[in-house]
Amino acid sequence: MGQEVTPVRTVRLGRALGPEPTAVSGAVLLLPGGEEVSSRRPSSMWAAASVRGLGRRLARAGREEGLAVHAVHYRYRGWNGSEAHPAADAGWAADEVVRRYGDVPVCLAGVGMGARAALRAGGHEAVGSVLAIAPWLPEEDMAAPPEPVKQLAGRRVLIVHGTNDGRYDPELSFRLAARAKKANRDVCRFEVHSDGHRLHQYRNEVHALAEDFVMGTLFGRALSRPVVDALAAPPPLGLRMPLAAGFGRSLRR
Repeated sequence: MGQEVTPVRTVRLGRALGPEPTAVSGAVLLLPGGEEVSSRRPSSMWAAASVRGLGRRLARAGREEGLAVHAVHYRYRGWNGSEAHPAADAGWAADEVVRRYGDVPVCLAGVGMGARAALRAGGHEAVGSVLAIAPWLPEEDMAAPPEPVKQLAGRRVLIVHGTNDGRYDPELSFRLAARAKKANRDVCRFEVHSDGHRLHQYRNEVHALAEDFVMGTLFGRALSRPVVDALAAPPPLGLRMPLAAGFGRSLRR
């Protein structure tokens, strides 16, 4: 009997959320959550679940600007140590955006493990901004190199984390933001007080903040005053900016 051949797994972009614009002038790549270690392939439904609501909102907000929004379907469900599969997949996806749409600005927007992938892949030449929601980050280990941040230089970076996240330690995202701020002044971080990992309690505010940041960084819309202040403030103020209840209600649509 011949030896079984393991099929080669490929990463792909999901269908554009909302009506795909005829002329694309910017793109958001949605990077879903995952697991620390897993060789399983995520199902399409599972992959998009954690980012679908955010993606639909961004697609609506950017329709007139020519925004294309795609979820990235990973090869593997896990990060898988030094392989960092989702980060590599995010880099492939940015290449694919350039191939499809040309030289358009890209925002990487990730949740959980996908937020770590967005931060790690932020150095791609097409990427102008990174949105990291409730990022999963490794515990600090003196024997291991710290999570890299130099690749974020020249990008605008927004991290959002719930203070009561019992799954992914918000203090780790604060420490990473503090290191990133030394390499890149255009880094800010918002804290969602009393909310947990999935940010259910303030989901509307988080999505409004994401919309504000994405539309500002991709298309030059004026950023809201809280984001401008957070980017300008020195640490730790700009890295512990509270996300106000009701944020977004008064933003211009």
